[in-house]
Amino acid sequence: MSQSQAQSRKKGVYLLGGLALALWVILGLTSLTSGESRHTHARMGDPVLEDFGETRVDSQRIRFTLADASYTLARTASGWTLEETGGYPVRPDRLAELAGGLETLSFDEKRTDDPYKHDRIGLGHPAEDGNGALIEIFGADADLMHSLIIGRKSETIYVRDPEDAQTYRAEGTLPPFYNRRAWLDLNIIEIEPSAIRSTRITDPRGRSLYLRRTEGSDARSFRPAPPYQNDRLISRLAASTTALAVTRLNPVDVKPVSDLTTTPIARHISETFDGLEIDLRAYREPFGLWVTLRAVEAGEGARRAAAINEKAEGWAFRITDYDFQDFTPDVLSIVEREN
Repeated sequence: MSQSQAQSRKKGVYLLGGLALALWVILGLTSLTSGESRHTHARMGDPVLEDFGETRVDSQRIRFTLADASYTLARTASGWTLEETGGYPVRPDRLAELAGGLETLSFDEKRTDDPYKHDRIGLGHPAEDGNGALIEIFGADADLMHSLIIGRKSETIYVRDPEDAQTYRAEGTLPPFYNRRAWLDLNIIEIEPSAIRSTRITDPRGRSLYLRRTEGSDARSFRPAPPYQNDRLISRLAASTTALAVTRLNPVDVKPVSDLTTTPIARHISETFDGLEIDLRAYREPFGLWVTLRAVEAGEGARRAAAINEKAEGWAFRITDYDFQDFTPDVLSIVEREN
């Protein structure tokens, strides 16, 4: 082969190689473009709930259905409440966050339309044991105005029509919706441990104890006080744990007092150094452990008691087993008594 033929062949190889590279680049770009087109759609940027901005004022009930539970927010003459609690008020900030979130929620990229993949992004239908949350909004005549399945994965929200397998990523924010407790303002009392002066308890066996400490002393300084000053303290920790129990009150549910079916088994009365008194009564119900509260206060500072009673009056609050034990200890687990 002559030198000129060799050079021609070499040029041909380079040319074919360049052409192959160009085709590979074009193919890659085409693949990227087609991938984007699979996710874009005509509704991108549109509101997920069309016209909700106009119809939200007509909403009367908002029902959340999950695979293992459901709850309903209901409009009443006194405001929005949670039906399943017997009408306990819903947190206004959460309700406003929900209304604003649903109004501004918009479609982003299209996702899977394979029903077998819905649970991967939290959009499985709850009626089929899926992990999505079905939201249904009803009007004044109980007519269904809007329905939507919503899911959350990390910080991303996904949505789909309950009757459509197509899913979408959504732009916007929504309050927590997987647990009804998130809608309830159960922060009834805010008292610092340093504020508690004394605690009177009556245990389930009818035995009573009065614990007291001096102002400025540490949390483990509670001692038996008259008429129980001769009791010998077994555990400073046990004494302070029950004496300060009200400062850790953290209810997990609520129901009307009228729904209680038992009588109180114990009583726990806390008093602060500045005169606020919290009278708590404990109930061991067939379904859960519950307490009722009443605040008493004299003088100009009585506003605190009024604020507590406004939230607590007429209601019973469910607490955990651990917290219940702190409010209802056996007196003889704290002190030794002569008689």
